[in-house]
Amino acid sequence: MRILVVEDEHSLAELVADRLKRDRYTVDISYDGEDGLDNALSGIYDLIILDIMLPSINGIEILKQIRKESIDVKVIMLTARAELEDRLLGFGCGANDYVPKPFHIEELAARVNAQLNIGKAVTDNLVFEDLVLDYSSSAIKSTKTGEDVNINNKEFQLLEYFMHNPNRILSRDMIYDRIWGMDSEALSNNMEAYMSFVRKKLKLIGTDVTIKTIRNMGYKMESNKGNG
Repeated sequence: MRILVVEDEHSLAELVADRLKRDRYTVDISYDGEDGLDNALSGIYDLIILDIMLPSINGIEILKQIRKESIDVKVIMLTARAELEDRLLGFGCGANDYVPKPFHIEELAARVNAQLNIGKAVTDNLVFEDLVLDYSSSAIKSTKTGEDVNINNKEFQLLEYFMHNPNRILSRDMIYDRIWGMDSEALSNNMEAYMSFVRKKLKLIGTDVTIKTIRNMGYKMESNKGNG
């Protein structure tokens, strides 16, 4: 899952990002409101940690724009302004949670996990057809064959993205922005390599699920069950 931290205190932003990366999240940082708004409106994030007092554009205005564009993302407001009216304003504009400064980094991490676990199965697994993505062990398995195999971080992120969007065509740009980030300097052929790794591991466990290349459009995860 991908998180955006919009915070102008560089050391704090980096501390938060480093802590969340330990929980296997991909984290991007924006240090001012203008950059934060641009990134937030990309729609590639699952959660945004958003400071209110920011250069250029304040956090409340960013939150309003996010909700105006109907972007489905969790937002945790992060600010030194802890008065009740400020919290009510944030919630009224569509914030999901509110953490006043100063805070304990483990509390923030717990709140992030709580927001992103909403709607997740109690087993902490993601399932599509017979394919299971196991959050606790970083492995995939097939309920049909009983086979399983470990996967690395990028493979995990790719499969998670596809399994949240089954039977939907995802373009190369969508995948690249989601997994590597819009400003990533990673070579574009990295995606082809990881797609190949993922497909080999799907084949290895004997699942009915496959990721097909849709010519000139992108990729789609679907099930071959009943097609053969």
